[in-house]
Amino acid sequence: MSDGFCGTHLQIMVRTRGLGRALGQRVTVTADHVDEPVIPDPDVQDDPMEALAAVEDIHADIPADAGIEAAEDQPQGFPGGPSDPSVLTTYADHVACSVWTGEERPELKLSSHGRKVHSLGWPVPAIEGLIAGTGLSPLIGCSVDTGDRGLLSVFVERWHRETSSFHLPVGELTITLDDVSSLLHLPVIGDFHAFEPLHVDDAVQMLVDLLMVSPESAWAETVQCRGPYSATNVHVVYLEALRDLNMTDRYAWGVAALVHMYDQLNDASMSHSRQLGGYITLLQCWIYEHFSSVAESTADQDYDETSPRACKWIATKKTVKSIRTPSYRERLDRLRIPDVCWIPYGEHWEVRDFHVRSCYSGLLRWGPVAVYYRPERVVRQFGYTQTIPAPPVDSWVLYDDIHDRWMHYEDHIVPAGEVYVVPGACSSDYIDWFFRISHPFMTPGHTIDPLPHGHAPQPRVVPQAPQTDIPRVPESGASSTSAEEPRHAVEVCDDIVKRLERHLSLGVVTLGSSTHEVIEECLRLARSVTQDHLVYVRCRHRRRTDQA
Repeated sequence: MSDGFCGTHLQIMVRTRGLGRALGQRVTVTADHVDEPVIPDPDVQDDPMEALAAVEDIHADIPADAGIEAAEDQPQGFPGGPSDPSVLTTYADHVACSVWTGEERPELKLSSHGRKVHSLGWPVPAIEGLIAGTGLSPLIGCSVDTGDRGLLSVFVERWHRETSSFHLPVGELTITLDDVSSLLHLPVIGDFHAFEPLHVDDAVQMLVDLLMVSPESAWAETVQCRGPYSATNVHVVYLEALRDLNMTDRYAWGVAALVHMYDQLNDASMSHSRQLGGYITLLQCWIYEHFSSVAESTADQDYDETSPRACKWIATKKTVKSIRTPSYRERLDRLRIPDVCWIPYGEHWEVRDFHVRSCYSGLLRWGPVAVYYRPERVVRQFGYTQTIPAPPVDSWVLYDDIHDRWMHYEDHIVPAGEVYVVPGACSSDYIDWFFRISHPFMTPGHTIDPLPHGHAPQPRVVPQAPQTDIPRVPESGASSTSAEEPRHAVEVCDDIVKRLERHLSLGVVTLGSSTHEVIEECLRLARSVTQDHLVYVRCRHRRRTDQA
């Protein structure tokens, strides 16, 4: 239960991480960890206020130019992307970087207890009534029995803590508050859970009172759980939220589920991680809803829309196919914009209304954990055309300020953009920008594994760090001399071909539309230069005439 144990004070944990971050009651977001509270885990003190002072002293000792020196050491691009590492600042330690270079990691161990929950059976009416009063009763019947390790592993490979989103060949997607509301029927309106550091005696007493164990057992468990981190345990502080079941319905449990899922994805996406915790049902059913061309899922034919949408999907040992990570990886690498179900809950909104809080942008908090929620990066999931979002910001935020911003969410809603006509539409410059700041593909080379459900293989364009930028047209009157070497017309046409082919292969433009026909004609003209060499360049010399 603890990260450390000595003396009379203890950072009490059953899930062994996170409490130390809450000691200072402050969240700092840095370029390297943009979504986690970065509070050093001080040695156990007799006075918690001394721990706070130690935190401040540590921050004061950091040289002012430390961030600048770190930025200068950052690589200027990675094979396969990102060629511009200014957004994905921790990419060097990310699992995607390792996979691209051939350092394969095993499929993630899933810390899930769905099968154990099912084995307990349905609760007796008296217990079910108590659960209903908490706002958590929808979870009784919608836990996935078997996690698809290969499927979940490949999506974790594409998660990035800096943007709180999955990076795919079609751009970014994420699990939104609306996803949580529709899939689990948990409330996304309400309070965040407050947190107060616990004295060891208080924690033991809480275990005795709420779990009805003996003081000796509580102390023994406290000592035993002081070892390495584990995603299978639960932080003692969360018991406080369940002390009075008549008060628990005031919490935004949907936010709690999302914060915990983001936090687990942040950890699992690092190359050294080997397991994924959190509510696996949320992630796996989210994939089923949005990526039917990738995941081979089984729907319950008797599903009723009045139930949580997660109840629609059957995931047992019998139905979950043993597809390995490389095969799923290839399928995601060939993903196109029309292959994604951007808004899967249209008919379900008649049962579970869409709430504008799903478009809130800022930090979300549950207990000692805070994560960034960035819907501005995935507005296509709300029906809008995606444009280039602003860079992720770094900021210092007090825990109380996080709650205040949430309570005044109307001031922090992502502005409504242009409603798209074609699902998944994005601005003309979005894809090229995304290919520069991300790694759209996970493996070099060409695809070999066919997509399910009759989807035909699509051509792959492996991103490379550009050698030069798009040529700039000099302004009128500007000097013709430049530090950059002029580019040959064939080279420029080749760049045009690659960019147009990329947009067609990703399905950015609708097949058969007038825009599609214009792009095809432009491709034909550009290819006549790069492949057929049907165009030549003749130098024009100014004629000189003798004047009398």
